[in-house]
Order: sequence, then structure tokens, then C-alpha cells
Amino acid sequence: MTETRVLPPKPVVSFATYIEAGGGAGLDAAARLGPDATIEEVLASGLRGRGGAGFPTGRKWQTVAEMKSPDYPTSVVVNAAEGEPGSFKDRTILRRDPYRVLEGALIAAYAVRADIVVIALKASFTQELARMQDAIAEARDAGWLDNADVTVVAGPSEYLYGEETALLEVIDGRPPFPRIAPPYRHGIDEFGDAAGESAARLELAAPDELSEAPPTLVSNTETFANIPGILAQGADWFREMGTADSPGTIVCTITGATRRHGVGEFEMGTPLSEVIEEIGGGAEGDHTITAVMSGVANPLLPASLLDTPLTYEAMRDAGSGLGAAGFIVFDDGDDLIAVAHGVARFLSVESCGQCTPCKQDGLAISELLDRVRRNEATEIDLVLLNDRLTTVADSARCNLATQQQLVIRSVLELFPDTVAAHIHHSHRASEPYVVAPIVDISGDRAVLDVQHTRKQPDWTYDDTWSGKTPADWIDERALFDSHDDR
Repeated sequence: MTETRVLPPKPVVSFATYIEAGGGAGLDAAARLGPDATIEEVLASGLRGRGGAGFPTGRKWQTVAEMKSPDYPTSVVVNAAEGEPGSFKDRTILRRDPYRVLEGALIAAYAVRADIVVIALKASFTQELARMQDAIAEARDAGWLDNADVTVVAGPSEYLYGEETALLEVIDGRPPFPRIAPPYRHGIDEFGDAAGESAARLELAAPDELSEAPPTLVSNTETFANIPGILAQGADWFREMGTADSPGTIVCTITGATRRHGVGEFEMGTPLSEVIEEIGGGAEGDHTITAVMSGVANPLLPASLLDTPLTYEAMRDAGSGLGAAGFIVFDDGDDLIAVAHGVARFLSVESCGQCTPCKQDGLAISELLDRVRRNEATEIDLVLLNDRLTTVADSARCNLATQQQLVIRSVLELFPDTVAAHIHHSHRASEPYVVAPIVDISGDRAVLDVQHTRKQPDWTYDDTWSGKTPADWIDERALFDSHDDR
């Protein structure tokens, strides 16, 4: 059964409508409690970040508050740069209720004593940008923003823009290249390299080192959308749903081989099969579901485990992960080798190239899987594929290369007969499977960014690849300014 804690069934049309329905009660409660007690309430709720990692939200707030700089302001950043294939939950939340997300961010700013709030979206999210900008203007007129400077950043389309440290790079006005240090150790703007070079190339302060730079609190859209309810209703209310380790609700997206596609909010602990049935209507026609993939960040979950409860712990124990709860469903008509190639291609193209193995081995993995898909591979190619999977994540500064390992290995291990059939030509060569972000959900079908199939490994849409990686262009700002021109 779907819930409506953070995802109202209909759009909240105005700030006045939001207030009439109880909006603002979370901010009022935080003001009564004070910053420290507000953090304690979030800690007690057990809320975990809904961006994919599931890190305890209260602990993150506590860490940021403890690292406050005496000289510079702390910042709160809403990561709304949703780009995980299969996920459309953050944009759905923003379309239906941007006020709740904004209130959650303002509560966080009050709790960690920040006076800067940044809402970071992609420039292509025109509908969400308009809704958030209108919400900010209405909130400013109502006096909500008297103690906080709230701005919106419209960034690039790249997948890595959603990675926390890369997102901070974009806020600084630089390309979305992941940093070495965690985001809470480095603020935004003036604390980049004095020469204007990307902070991604710098070894920033470690957690146990002193730094004059202020911390930055970065959390996902859905995470912030949970905060007003927790403060207004209390931690015990929040824990009335879900499990002890994964309390609350989760907003899920279902796409792929189902009768329909869509987004819905469910109590954590709901079996994945129930979510697929309620949102997606089950498998199409007479087909049978064979596997499900949570974005391109976790191993595939086979059909035998579809009753796994949607909690961080249960999905981990099942050998996969909850991720952003954007589930792509595959049936007996899908070639999982083509899916693996689609994932490998997407990740290798989106790799920034700062870590050589990630880009070079990633592209090699994609090419080898393409050979398997086309029935042109040999047993030696499988050996080479496994060799590349072993080294692709060497010295990686972000999780993208590890995702290659997790997803591709899960396909090879769960569907060895399909691999063998392609090698021995007993399986027909298959068409490419498009793995790309969702542009929209029109009616009951997801619209994918099919233009991504034209994207080159240098992040251009030229007819041919230049042979360079995005990192090679780090000082050539023209690329960053025009790469979205398709």
C-alpha cells in the first residue's frame, strides 16, 4: 500500500496551500527545541540518507555541527541532481511538493548553524527548477529566509554531478569531478585552489586534521523531505513505519519490463515484489520477471529473491543494495548480457577519467561485453573481461568503477548459461539495451534519455570521440559551458 508522508498524491500548488495543510510545523518545532535538540530528534528517528548509501542522517548533522568553523559559515546543500538510471523519485517529490524539501533544508541549516542553503539541480530539470524557484520566492515573502541565503544552482547533465564532492565542484563553478576528501571537510567557493584549478586535484584535509574550511552538509532531496514530519510529529511517529534499522518510508521508481512505470511511496520493509506489482502491475503479457536492478550501483537481484523486504539490511543480505530505490525490471525476453553491456557503456562514458583504470578498463569492459552481445567473443575475451573487472577500481576516488565490478560480475555469476550461449553461438546476437537516465514519466511509461547513446567518452556529442577524457579538458572551460548542446 502506498503512503503519503513525503509524496502527496497531488501537487501542492502554493505556499499558502502548504501552510494550510500543516507546513511550517517542523520549522516551528525546531525553533522550540533549539539546534542541539533538533539534531537529537533526527538522531532518534533513525532516518538514513535516501540518496543510496543509507548513512544515518542525524550522525551526519552531528558531525557537521561539531566541525563548525569559527571564521566561516557552514553550508547546507540539497542534492537534487538525480541521474541514476531507473530513478525518478527526487524529481517527482520536487514536482509535487518543493516546499517540504525547502523546509527540511531550512531546519537542517538551523540545526547545524548554517546560513547558506544551495539547491543543486540539473539545468535540464526545467519543471523542477521552476517549481523550486517559485517556492523559494514565496518562502522569502513569508519571512522564512530571513536568516538564510538560499540559492539554486542549475548544473550539467553528467552522472557524476550527483556524487557529493563532484556536486560541490559544480557549485564552485568547476566541472563535476569527484574530490579526494569527503564533502563535510570542505565548503564551497573561496576554499578551492587559489589558482582556480579544480579542488578535485587537491589532497584536502582528512577528518582528523585541522582545517579552517567550514564543513558542508550535503543530503538527498528525499532525505530533506522527511525532516519536517520528524520535527513536527516526533521521532517515535517516524519509527511507527519501517524496521528498527530502516525506519520510515521509501519512495520507489519502477521501470523496465512491467505493464506500467511509475513512482510511489512505501513503508520500508515492504517486499520488492509487492512494490513491482502495485506500481508496475507485474510482468508484461505472458512474460516472467527474471531479475531486477537498483539503478547501476548494485548487483542484480534474481527473481528468486523478489520477496526481499525493502530495507538497507535485507537488500544487503540478499546480495544487492537498496540504492535510490529505482528498480529496473527485466523479464525472460531481455538479454542480460545486453543489459550488462548497457550498464558498462553508461558508466564508462560517464567516468571523468581522473582515475586511469576507471576510464580505460571501463571502456574495455564495455567493448568486450559488446563483443559477447554480438556473438563475436571467445573464451579468451571472457578471461580479458575478468582481468579488467579486477583492475577497473584500482585507486578509484569515487564509487563509479566499483559499480562496474558489482553490476557486471553479478550478471556473469547469476546468468552463466546466457554468457556461454553467446560464446558458443547458441543464443542469438541481441540488440543493444539502452541504459540511461529517465527524462520524464509520460502517462505510465518512462521516457529515457536516448540521446545518451550518442554521448562520447569525452562527454561531447560529436560524431567521433576525440580520444581525450573529460579530465584532459579540466582547464578548457568551453567544454563545461557547452557540453550539453545536443
